[in-house]
Amino acid sequence: MPAPERIPPGSVTPHELLAKGELTVRGRVREASNAVLYCTVEYEGVSAACVYKPVAGERPLWDFPDGTLAQREVAAYELSEAMGWGLVPPTVLRDGPYGEGMCQLWIEASADEEALLALVEGEEPGPGWKAVGYADVGEDRTALLVHADDERLRRLAVLDAVINNGDRKGGHLLPAPGGRLYAIDHGVTFNADDKLRTLLWGWAGEPLPEEALEALRRLSADLEEGRPLAGRLAELITSAEIDALRARVADLLRTGRHREPSGQWPAIPWPPV
Repeated sequence: MPAPERIPPGSVTPHELLAKGELTVRGRVREASNAVLYCTVEYEGVSAACVYKPVAGERPLWDFPDGTLAQREVAAYELSEAMGWGLVPPTVLRDGPYGEGMCQLWIEASADEEALLALVEGEEPGPGWKAVGYADVGEDRTALLVHADDERLRRLAVLDAVINNGDRKGGHLLPAPGGRLYAIDHGVTFNADDKLRTLLWGWAGEPLPEEALEALRRLSADLEEGRPLAGRLAELITSAEIDALRARVADLLRTGRHREPSGQWPAIPWPPV
């Protein structure tokens, strides 16, 4: 697919462009399990590439109400912004050629960035890496799956614990030029039950860094009844899911530590990448 056009500085904001622009479907991302359409969006002479996921193209899931994945994608963006980390590309809920859906700015991953995941021989991850677990690599062989000991990933591990991400795979990580890291595909999030399933277990049980605790304190305040963030989330997820979100934030602040696998749900998604 073609590289996205950059939004000129000082022009319309990405949010305005996505929410108000004219969507034109250019193709489909065929490896996705739900309908994912590659589009261009144009508004007031500014255009960019984006992803449009219509609610009508969602595949029903037994543990998520039908037609809610798009809203959860937007809620994940709202939480990422509230925590001040900008890990999720600008995302809006809007009408499109195939009805209401999620529209998200297209991020072109940089091939020049260093790897964030690897398979290594032996039992230790090595300097600069955190161990996740062993993976079957065929021919009755296993290798240690590791992820980079990277502060961007560490922030994402905290965000995933907050939004209760049930599907954090390696293919959802998009290193962008300039050192930015984006994360995509947040449809299976915010369930009221514990669904955390991720590759980013390298810090499990370790103390949260102070910047994470500060972000969680701000988020806790923003989630109080009557605050703007709480109002926006009420339009996207259920009251029970908002209560569970508040409880997860409170639990992270109480323990001051990264989440550990619960043992009641598969800890790592499959396939992991």
